[in-house]
Amino acid sequence: MSSESPPNALIIGTGEYVTGYVHDSGSRSDKGCGVVGLVHFDLRRRGKLGHRILISGTNGTKFPAIRRHLRRLIDDKYRDLSSQFESYPSDSTPRDPEAFKSALEQMQPGDVVSIFTPDDSHFEMALAAINKGCHVMVAKPITQRLEHHVTLAAAARDRNVLLMTEVHKRFDPVYSDARQRINTELGDFGYFYSYMSQPKFQLETFRAWAGTSSDISYYLNSHHVDLHVWSMAGVAKPVSVRAVSSSGQASSILGRACEDTITLTVQWVNLTSGNPGSAVYTASWTDPVGDVHSQQHFYYQGHKGFIKADQAHRGYYVSTDDNGFKSVNPLYMKYTTDSEGYYSGQSGYGYQSFERFVDAASDINAGRKRSSDLDGLLPTAESTLQVTAILDAGRLSLDSNGACVHILYPTHLSTTPQSLEVSAA
Repeated sequence: MSSESPPNALIIGTGEYVTGYVHDSGSRSDKGCGVVGLVHFDLRRRGKLGHRILISGTNGTKFPAIRRHLRRLIDDKYRDLSSQFESYPSDSTPRDPEAFKSALEQMQPGDVVSIFTPDDSHFEMALAAINKGCHVMVAKPITQRLEHHVTLAAAARDRNVLLMTEVHKRFDPVYSDARQRINTELGDFGYFYSYMSQPKFQLETFRAWAGTSSDISYYLNSHHVDLHVWSMAGVAKPVSVRAVSSSGQASSILGRACEDTITLTVQWVNLTSGNPGSAVYTASWTDPVGDVHSQQHFYYQGHKGFIKADQAHRGYYVSTDDNGFKSVNPLYMKYTTDSEGYYSGQSGYGYQSFERFVDAASDINAGRKRSSDLDGLLPTAESTLQVTAILDAGRLSLDSNGACVHILYPTHLSTTPQSLEVSAA
């Protein structure tokens, strides 16, 4: 591949966020035609991606229905936008969990790979793509375990490829503005609280992995943990975590043990003053259906001021006979056309997350940047280690009957977490 030619793309995963197709039908969420596939197809139309887009799953027999679904919601709706893709495994293969390896064989160094699969599969897939010389975006969290994250970060650094987590809230103008104010204007960190939830019907969407290969904290707390870690760069660092949970609804729906809600309580320390700060992150997937798909808000208190944001409600409401009353957010993903019939969602922060990734990969391919140049600009593996440390410590605390888990650093001044330790007390 020429260093100036656009990279081809592989998407690993075929679920709701990629295609909007779940359990033999379209998703009931706010992502009817998905996000990842749609954005990739439009980036190809705009010349930022090469002609080849591959999608890899485990069940090839789903692909004919996925193609019909995408043609109806993309090709038939948007002018000059094609949802054509190459699929792995073949349409006649009912199950092949190794299909992503065959798809990776089609990629060249400098191509881009996006991984949207259950959390416990991220490490193997990301490492394989990095070793192929590809730039990699992974659904949050990059990995569930801190030691795996450290390994991936080192591998990406050695190969000079971009490894980035998909946390689109960083590109929300409200959240990015709040981050800058927190980081530069509000002094020492004092207190942070966040809440994020989804309706309980999503448990059916996530039945294959909910409560087994991942939990609601990895899935939703990861958003605001990342926002907080990003905001605290050079200001404070997390030092210990305790977690609590509630249960009853999810286990009844799924027929197995699964937390309804998980709360992480994290002790932070300010780097210059040594003053302590505290944070509480709560996530749930047992809300009833409401006016938004995901309730989400945060409150930040610094020594020189506070900020609070309600990302769920933007003051824009739509009510229809089919869908009832909804508070909608086209700032995230905009699915309507422009006046000429073209897809017009390029300004959405869900779209921007992928475009920034592809642009950065192209800059590295062309020699304009090194992957390390992006650590302060994008949610790279190097800059999100504290996020994984907090989430990993939260799961370890729950599995240790709520014990305190310490985040250990190589030196007192270091902000790069090295390992976790469960308190004996």
